[in-house]
Amino acid sequence: MPHNGWATVFFARQQGVLVVVEEVAGNAGLCLRKEAVMPVQKLKNFLDKNHVKYVSVRHSLAYTAQEVAASAHVPGVEMAKTVMIKVDGTMAMAVLPATAMVHVERLKEAIGVRAVELASESEFRDLFPGCETGAMPPFGNLYDIPVYVAEKLTEDESIAFNAGSHTELVRLSLGDYRRLVDPVVIDF
Repeated sequence: MPHNGWATVFFARQQGVLVVVEEVAGNAGLCLRKEAVMPVQKLKNFLDKNHVKYVSVRHSLAYTAQEVAASAHVPGVEMAKTVMIKVDGTMAMAVLPATAMVHVERLKEAIGVRAVELASESEFRDLFPGCETGAMPPFGNLYDIPVYVAEKLTEDESIAFNAGSHTELVRLSLGDYRRLVDPVVIDF
């Protein structure tokens, strides 16, 4: 919200959630905004618990997978993007290289279902508490969501992906990713 004047911002942690309180000159009260810490830390805890070696990379703000790859100096074919889809009406993840596009008809045929369509942000936003919209990690198993991985993404030894925010990615071995997530690997 644009404003003229001063702003005071307070940060506090309450039950694992970063709470940002902003007081703006001219406003009649406080603006309360919550930002969950969960995605990155939950993911790292899951990886640590499963004895997975990984690298976490902070990078400048980037919204598309290709921007993230460029910002973090990761080849676009190794950078995975998570696209939310509906498979016969049920939410699922399509995970593919940053350089690729989802071909809905090919995906539908590869899975062998009646319908596949792209999900809107409003349909999936609440499924990933604490994740920035569009930055959810490709770990559907943590959210009880099926995962379909493009065969092209499995040609490299490692995989990099958003870790729940638009400023951090995680990179780990493809073998560990497949072991933990158990995705369906198909050509789409």
